[in-house]
Amino acid sequence: MQEKLFYESVYDALGEVVRAAGGMKKVGAMLWPEKSADDAGARLKDCLNPDRREKLDPEQVAFLRRLGRQIGCHALVNFEAHDAGYEQPKPVNSEEQARRLVDVIAQQQAQLQAAMNAFQQLAQQNPAILKMVA
Repeated sequence: MQEKLFYESVYDALGEVVRAAGGMKKVGAMLWPEKSADDAGARLKDCLNPDRREKLDPEQVAFLRRLGRQIGCHALVNFEAHDAGYEQPKPVNSEEQARRLVDVIAQQQAQLQAAMNAFQQLAQQNPAILKMVA
């Protein structure tokens, strides 16, 4: 099923993510695991109705945004970008992201090793320094 290009409201975009992820009961149970699937689904349905008092909190909206990313449904993030005047975002390539993280880890590891070597030299020159910083 292809996503629409535009959504009229954040509720429509959230609803699209919920539909793509398996529906109210399934997603409701993810948001409120302490509730039965029926109760969680009913609560989610209320939260996605702009005329109802019940609303999702920011962490729950963020969860649905990430869930959408995982299942390839970008309705919510696209709505938010369009609504705020940004260009349409694109998902980060996981392999590219992993490579960048490996590079960061390697750089940090080199810095840590250099700091440890410098500290070891300082401790050899002045053994009392260890007691001062311990």
